Amino acid sequence: MTDQRIALVTFGEAMLRLTPPAFHRLEQAHTLDLHIGGSELNVAVAAARLGLPTRWVSRLPENALGRMVAVRARAQGVDISHVQWTRGDRLGLYFAEVGAAPRPSSVLYDLAGSATSTMEPGTVDWRKALRGTRWFHVSGITPATSDTAAAVIAEALSAAKAAGVTVSYDLSYRSTLWTPEQARKVQVPLMEHVDILICNDDDARLVFGTKPGRKGEAAADLGSHREAARMLQERFGFKAVAMTIRENPKVWLNSWRALVWADDELYEGPRYEVEVVDRAGAGDAFCAGFIFGALTLRGWDSALRYGTALSALKHTVPGDFSLATREEVEQLLRGGNLRMSR
Repeated sequence: MTDQRIALVTFGEAMLRLTPPAFHRLEQAHTLDLHIGGSELNVAVAAARLGLPTRWVSRLPENALGRMVAVRARAQGVDISHVQWTRGDRLGLYFAEVGAAPRPSSVLYDLAGSATSTMEPGTVDWRKALRGTRWFHVSGITPATSDTAAAVIAEALSAAKAAGVTVSYDLSYRSTLWTPEQARKVQVPLMEHVDILICNDDDARLVFGTKPGRKGEAAADLGSHREAARMLQERFGFKAVAMTIRENPKVWLNSWRALVWADDELYEGPRYEVEVVDRAGAGDAFCAGFIFGALTLRGWDSALRYGTALSALKHTVPGDFSLATREEVEQLLRGGNLRMSR
């Protein structure tokens, strides 16, 4: 891909995800299923599969694991020409236990010394990496991994803003990586470079202190979510705030929807009942669909509809990557049914 063709650039960590099969706990496991994940890579893959020319910027170890990540990213159509290679660091890991009510799923991160967490400012030519692009996306996971990674995020956001590129930021608070106070201290200064914040109500409350939603809030009553989005937009001057909403949060059956607050108006997305095969990457799929809709179809309503539909489909696929196509998203938006496709 040439620089002129790249519509979306993402930056962040890639990890191997290791999951015990058949609901086993880690201490019971004799085998582990392997998947590749990482919030920004997930976004890049999902957007590329929708047809959006996409680049992922990161750092990988020059070994079999790093090459596996690169091969799988490239196989999904993602440009990796700005991935750096290192011989001295490792690929990060995370272990995911799949729960069943009343035991929730859980995640254990192993990121110390990972290739991306050891990156330092000045190592990426952001002018070159962002040249010709229209959108730049990052999440709150990468700055949680180290002080230097947070500094690289700040550098990247500043460069994107200076280049006139639309910037989206997925808050993605991870309590096992840092405290709300640490997350707030690092991320509040970053928000001046962000055009669109993507989050959920719980993360917004923990990191930015928005008012909590009402317990058991009915699907038709989005008042507290709207108010939280409005508060964030006014506080930081975002063009828009998108919030995902997971209702009836049982381990294997959820209701899923989202909203956008922009231009002093609330936009509501469709509501889907989802049978959860794998929740990992669902928020990233929302980001990808939202970005695709905003860039290709224009308008907050189109972005919201695409993001919600793609995210709903991601719940049905094992692994961190969304493997849905544009045709499948549009079929769902038209009211697709569950009859076998023949």
